[in-house]
Amino acid sequence: MWEAIQSNIRRSRAIVVVMAMLLVVMGALVGGAWIGNLEGALVGAVAALMLWLILLLVSMSGGDQLILMSAGAKRIEKEDAPLLWNVVEEMTIASGLGTMPSVYVIDNDMPNAFATGRKPEKSAVAVTTGLLRRLNRDELQGVVAHEIAHIKNYDIRFLTTATVMVGAIVIIADIFLRSLWYGGGRRRGGGKGEGQAIFLILALVMAILAPLFANMLYYAVSRKREYLADASAARYTRYPPGLASALRKISGSAQGQRKQTKQSTARALAPMYIVNPLQLSARGGSLFSTHPPTEKRIAVLEAMSGGAGWLDYENAFKEVTGKGCLPSSVTRAGAGETVAMREASVEADPKQSAVERARVATDILDRFAGMLLIPCLCGVRIKAPAGARHQSLKCPKCGRSHAIPRAGEQPAESAAEAPKTLTHKRQGTGWDSFECACGRAHQISPAMKSGRITCPRCKRKIEITA
Repeated sequence: MWEAIQSNIRRSRAIVVVMAMLLVVMGALVGGAWIGNLEGALVGAVAALMLWLILLLVSMSGGDQLILMSAGAKRIEKEDAPLLWNVVEEMTIASGLGTMPSVYVIDNDMPNAFATGRKPEKSAVAVTTGLLRRLNRDELQGVVAHEIAHIKNYDIRFLTTATVMVGAIVIIADIFLRSLWYGGGRRRGGGKGEGQAIFLILALVMAILAPLFANMLYYAVSRKREYLADASAARYTRYPPGLASALRKISGSAQGQRKQTKQSTARALAPMYIVNPLQLSARGGSLFSTHPPTEKRIAVLEAMSGGAGWLDYENAFKEVTGKGCLPSSVTRAGAGETVAMREASVEADPKQSAVERARVATDILDRFAGMLLIPCLCGVRIKAPAGARHQSLKCPKCGRSHAIPRAGEQPAESAAEAPKTLTHKRQGTGWDSFECACGRAHQISPAMKSGRITCPRCKRKIEITA
């Protein structure tokens, strides 16, 4: 597999070089069209390279955080979603990644997931709350394994670089076409009219074709990477039907919510997801499709009846499509041994498990929103916004009255001083929430038994006692 990853990296670099050449040629033609001579073409080429370098530096220094911020992803810890966290740990070990990716959750009811990062040592896996609600453990494991495969195969680095390159080409093309709309191409330049006209025609053709060609290169490589990530996920989990079932649920959900999908997904982020939410056709595939047809991916995974190894995936792919997919270094003798497929995980009570998954996803969103969660003896958890004027709330089911949990004030050292330290006694062993004196809600995880926290709003110290 190491040879396959290295081959993957070499092809990625070649694609990036081709895109860079395309960017320089386009910049040169636009510069020549504006100024009207060869000097203008040189200026345009240099300006295009400078634009690419700036965008590349931005993406490599903090591009992953910009992507996560654009998706509305928020980082979680093990106590927030133990099942998700354990699955990420398991797949990190199974893949031999070494460093566990950070785990993020996105407030989106559409089931989906993506991976991002600058390198495997600094990466992240983000899943939507819709994914947490709808997928069982085997399905969740398949999706997480697929995303970790992208990290392991260095796909996330290529995706960041290629996205920047395509973005720079689109920016230059857009600027040039807008300048033509306002007459910039006719008024600028001190060169000969005939030479400028030639540059103008060539630049116009390049401005239309370059973004299409760059996207075709980007998408073609992306489709191959999706197949390799599927094969890797099957091997890591040793249960290909789990990923197949997850892909069916994700694709079916996207098909059923077309309007919501288009409104809630940024076009720049869509190719990063395991199923492109804007490429809603599960059957169709085109030059501009970022992912292979979902039905084909599912069919290949379901055809892996003999095992879960590289050779098993390659044989299944040939059975479905009539041609090979994986590099020869993966499937050659000695590297493509069969991996035995494990049995499916058994849930004691599938309905109760579904209820628990929905509760975990909802609790995460409530904590993100700063809600106070008050457990009642009857099993109901009362939710209240922080800063409410009420001193207590009644349970809507049994009528018990519950005091709003608020941190108490410790005595000040002197009468003239305002108390700077508050105290809160934990209620139970699970998640605990309370309100600071300033009105901000605080969530205490089950792992924290005692200690001190600082309110980010009023900067008071709050002592947590058992």
